[in-house]
Amino acid sequence: MTRDPEDLSDVYGAKTPEQSRAIYNDWALSYDADNLARGFRLPSLGAAMFARFMGTAEGPVLDAACGTGLVGESLRILGYGPITGCDLSPGMLAAAQATGHYADLVEAEMGSGLPFADDRFAGFICVGAFGPGHAPAESLIHLARVTRPGGIGVFNLLEATLKAQGFQSVLESLVDSGQIHIAQRSEPFLPFLLAEPDLWSRLYVIRRL
Repeated sequence: MTRDPEDLSDVYGAKTPEQSRAIYNDWALSYDADNLARGFRLPSLGAAMFARFMGTAEGPVLDAACGTGLVGESLRILGYGPITGCDLSPGMLAAAQATGHYADLVEAEMGSGLPFADDRFAGFICVGAFGPGHAPAESLIHLARVTRPGGIGVFNLLEATLKAQGFQSVLESLVDSGQIHIAQRSEPFLPFLLAEPDLWSRLYVIRRL
């Protein structure tokens, strides 16, 4: 289904993973067209930040909340892989599978945990997944667990809601417990160039200790 770019209240207002899953299943076929028409640039900016800190290091990469595979495509073009994608929506995973850029795709709800071994990935990227009605702050704990020491993680948080959603406190806890170091926090930017002019976000880069 195509969504009105001026009315995403159901996307941001989902109260449960089940509601989010249903919304994204319905949206999967038109997601790329709808968002790219709005000037969606998180996938390219996230992949660029990942490349800056990952450099030429090799190893498996996790694209968490991979959606339709826009990030995975960027990472493969840049030479990274093998890439594992996870998402709570089977519809989104089917779209990602069709790109041919993923070595593996797994259905997972990040707030409840990730079905991967400790220290599995050389790095992770997770963009567009942490706004209201989306994955909770506890997801960062699970993402840190599956990242190997020395590995990096890239994700974005919304300026207006990161404290209320609990992301600041979870990040502080991970830093204070010696699990991660925050390597970079970008300047604020708009994820959509042609829509949502008040939706300011930042990219964060963490390094697993």
